[in-house]
Amino acid sequence: MNYKNNKKYSDDEEIYFDFDSFKEMVLNDYRLARISRETSILGRKEVLNGRAKFGIFGDGKEIPQLTMAKVFKNGDYRSGYYRDQTFMMAIGVLTVKNFFSQLYAHSDLEAEPVSSGRMMTAHFGTRFLNEDGNWKNLIKQKNSSADISSTAAQMPRLLGLAQASKIYKELKNLKKTHNIFSNNGNEVAFGTIGNASISEGLFWETLNAASVLQIPIIISIWDDEYGISVPNKYQFSKQNISDILSGFHRNKKEKGIEIIRVNGYNYIDLTKTYIKADKIARNEHVPVIIHVMNLTQPQGHSTSSSHERYKSKERLEWEMNHDGIKKFRDWILNFRFETNQEDYRIIANVSHLDQIDIEAKEYVKNEKEKAWKAFRKPILKIQNEVINILYKIQDSYTEKKWVQKYIKKYIKELNDVTQNYPTKKPIFSIARKVLYLLSEIKSYPKDCLKKWIKKKYLEEQENYSSHLYSISEKACVRITEVFPVYNNNYEVDGRIVLRENFDKLLKLHPDLLIFGEDVGKIGDVNQGLEGLQKKYGKIRVFDTGIRESTILGQGIGLAMRGLRPIVEIQYIDYILYALQIMSDDLACLQYRTKGGQKAPVIIRTRGHRLEGIWHSGSPMGGIINYLRGILVLVPRNMVKAAGFYNTLLSGDDPALVVECLNGYRIKEKIPKNLGLFRTPIGIVERTRKGKDITMVTYGSTWKIVNEAADELYKINNIDSEIIDIQSLLPFDLQKDIVKSLQKTNRLLIIDEDVPGGASAYILQKILEEQNGYYYLDSPPVTITAQEHRPPYGSDGDYFSKPSVENIVEKVLNMMHDS
Repeated sequence: MNYKNNKKYSDDEEIYFDFDSFKEMVLNDYRLARISRETSILGRKEVLNGRAKFGIFGDGKEIPQLTMAKVFKNGDYRSGYYRDQTFMMAIGVLTVKNFFSQLYAHSDLEAEPVSSGRMMTAHFGTRFLNEDGNWKNLIKQKNSSADISSTAAQMPRLLGLAQASKIYKELKNLKKTHNIFSNNGNEVAFGTIGNASISEGLFWETLNAASVLQIPIIISIWDDEYGISVPNKYQFSKQNISDILSGFHRNKKEKGIEIIRVNGYNYIDLTKTYIKADKIARNEHVPVIIHVMNLTQPQGHSTSSSHERYKSKERLEWEMNHDGIKKFRDWILNFRFETNQEDYRIIANVSHLDQIDIEAKEYVKNEKEKAWKAFRKPILKIQNEVINILYKIQDSYTEKKWVQKYIKKYIKELNDVTQNYPTKKPIFSIARKVLYLLSEIKSYPKDCLKKWIKKKYLEEQENYSSHLYSISEKACVRITEVFPVYNNNYEVDGRIVLRENFDKLLKLHPDLLIFGEDVGKIGDVNQGLEGLQKKYGKIRVFDTGIRESTILGQGIGLAMRGLRPIVEIQYIDYILYALQIMSDDLACLQYRTKGGQKAPVIIRTRGHRLEGIWHSGSPMGGIINYLRGILVLVPRNMVKAAGFYNTLLSGDDPALVVECLNGYRIKEKIPKNLGLFRTPIGIVERTRKGKDITMVTYGSTWKIVNEAADELYKINNIDSEIIDIQSLLPFDLQKDIVKSLQKTNRLLIIDEDVPGGASAYILQKILEEQNGYYYLDSPPVTITAQEHRPPYGSDGDYFSKPSVENIVEKVLNMMHDS
């Protein structure tokens, strides 16, 4: 059975095919609607009977999604909402079996190609990458960026997905080199969102930016008048979404957004609406919002709640009468037009639709059972492997009755736990308990169990913990260092090093884009991009509004489409505006798709000025803990920063680069191999040799630590070794810090973050992962900022951040105590 949507329409928005084709399309759409609805109904039952943990479904949204699919072409992109199952089925990238495999959290990528069971049910996506981590030909397939649960968080990346079409249309030099990403910019980005989610700021930020940028976006708002239990009247100031949006509506004098309102159960009107919207977005590059009204949610929000608890009897009755499939069915039954020659009907009688209903129900049931059997098979296999080993253990200890008793008990438990809802957890748990039980006993079967656990646990780590970072040959940690080469000792301001290096990078990488607040015309607030917009044009170096979340979202979407964006967030504390998108979307993108998608966006910011409550680097501990999956790089000067940008543009990992805010006017030698030298990622640098103490730091604090080391040597002949971390994520991959501790036997960590922030992370890495505690003759010590952010002014800095005197006094105490 083939349930793909037909797509037969003309440019003048009139359905033109012959009646037999029209009839076939309508019945195929009805069949797929019924299949999707049965998937929702059976999916809910699977959760309630204990076979799955949670369910959220797309029932009630079937008809508009069928019609949206008619205009979705190869090369287009979706950034959507977790109720789009009908759409994903209609474009041919989701099967019923796939859906149930995700519901069961099947960790086999073939069974569940969206995320290998990592994302919860109804979170959709397609694979942009081959197994080796390199790009597929994306214009030959229909594309969906990986869904995200956080409300409205799918919106920011939608900007970049759409803007890429505009850029590809204007940068003709990319036509040949990037022909797997775009067909002359003719692609449209489709966004979907629920009615209540438009209350989020992310929606309005995206809408405003799309209106300014004038890019090919179609946003569908699925309006069923509730957000879980909260009706529209509590979500926004006017109950009708279209009325609120009216200020964005384009007119003859001003650019803006086209806004269309349509009933969600009117099949013909919906089809015409999407054809019209596609024509506007694709041909005119004008954003379009389609407010799809009068939708229903037959099973409520999710399996965690029942809508009977918060909807009135009148509302529930209305939803029954206005269910989209029911309305579609009635329309099919009543469809009729006559000519002189013939009386045209889609079906002769209701039995035809009844038969489709029966077939759809049986089809979904069968596909569900196939998914369930496929999910159980590998679990039952490892269950049998463990049971067989336990029987061998039982046979080896016939004289030990207590062993016999426990092994018999565990075999029974193993048989019981996989009867209803099998998972791997109880199998591994029991196997490990047997090892505890036999901890003082030696035997071959016990060794076999130990080896089995070790081997299988590693296999499961691939299923559940792989692909946090790139695994391709372009992974940044694989890129080797290239040292800067100098002609002479000529020094310039640090900003000049950056500017000249960015200039070279824009020449070397024609797909490089740099943008953010004040980036274009004035070349950023510190002039690190001075004059580059004038040289390379407003398409490649450009300003944005003050809207950090969607600046980052632009970067994500552009990077997903093969471009190389450097997005600037002006100061490190402004990162907090974008932190949710960085954490929930970008940082986990490769992980949650198990290597199916990537977005190698580079985020440029600055911090560590050492003065003032803001722009001073305090959030670092939070940043590194929220952003696992993004490289976090902390160069001590602008040559190092430039080297990081050069490395990153040769790789394919997303990264955050924190430049030293007080370093733009500090003099540095300028390399002659600009754009080519590379700072290694995950490698620390020993910047000063010593034998008495190891001092570990990064960023602007490195300069203070050096001054303290000079003072210590001058007054007490204390020989300090200084390690510049350079890269917080990843951290010291070669374990060079512990090599220093083997010599000095003392550790001092100096950090501008709050106590227990980044310093705690650094300490854990050195002591626990590198076993550095083994080489210490005295307790490790940290010097951090105070718990508050630094007050304004030099005294505010001095009394709240690490100073030279703090470091000298602490080292003297450490040397005295030892």
